[in-house]
Amino acid sequence: MKPGIQGWLLLAVAVAVPSAGGLYAAEVEHGLSQKAVEIARPLGFPISNSMVVTWVVAAGLIVFARVATRNMKYVPGGAQNFLEWLVAGLYGFLEGVIGSHLVKRTFWFFATIFIFVLSANWAGLIPGVGTIGWGRQTAHGFKIEEPLFRGANADLNMTLAMALIFFACWIVWALQEVGVKGFLKELFAPKGESAGLMKVLLVVVFFGVGCLEIVSILFRPVSLSFRLYGNVFAGENMLETMAKLVPGFGWLLPIPFYFLELLVGLVQALVFMLLTAVFTLLICQHEEASPAAAHETET
Repeated sequence: MKPGIQGWLLLAVAVAVPSAGGLYAAEVEHGLSQKAVEIARPLGFPISNSMVVTWVVAAGLIVFARVATRNMKYVPGGAQNFLEWLVAGLYGFLEGVIGSHLVKRTFWFFATIFIFVLSANWAGLIPGVGTIGWGRQTAHGFKIEEPLFRGANADLNMTLAMALIFFACWIVWALQEVGVKGFLKELFAPKGESAGLMKVLLVVVFFGVGCLEIVSILFRPVSLSFRLYGNVFAGENMLETMAKLVPGFGWLLPIPFYFLELLVGLVQALVFMLLTAVFTLLICQHEEASPAAAHETET
């Protein structure tokens, strides 16, 4: 990323006063920038390095799905076998979490989000992502200031966009399953059987709880986006730090951490999918009838 005013002032001091060179070197030896770098602007449309990786991952998944399903066979093999195993495994797993009724309506989203997040996390570990781009020569070697590629989920814009899309789907699914009345009842209505003064007290208490629940719901996109972004961003910074820790062994030290980041990428994709699935289940599950009401219905 291009240095700001403070960066250019430090550069001027480092040139004018040799002893200040160490200060500027310490300043430029930072890790991955917190935001994506704009690398092109065709027709006024900004394109960042994380967008490039996002498009590459999406295109790769589309091509793989087309190849795997081009010639479907009763006895699958190769790409078709892997795709069917992945889809069937995810469907069975989600069915055990949110139930057979809800999974039929929401599986398309949860499966897509898991496959995409996992692929994007692992694509960010490919050699060249973050290390190919524009830069300049420094006392510590050539420094990449504007990388051509950046991990898709190391961009907060990407993770926030996925969280907001889920939030919109969550509202639609909730209204389809329980309706507006059921939605408000789930948030504010008192739970359990009560009467008299206790019922009035529970109404007040659960109304306050509902207001807190609304605040919690509004913060869910923020927590979802920052959780994924923070883990991926920290992992890429750790790999970059390990690569620069010991001069001459930058190719060796990060290798164990690559395996760790492969596991972290899988876990974060699973966590993102599970959290969104559980949030959906909590609002879409139908309240079971009380034993007294069920007895009255039967008589």
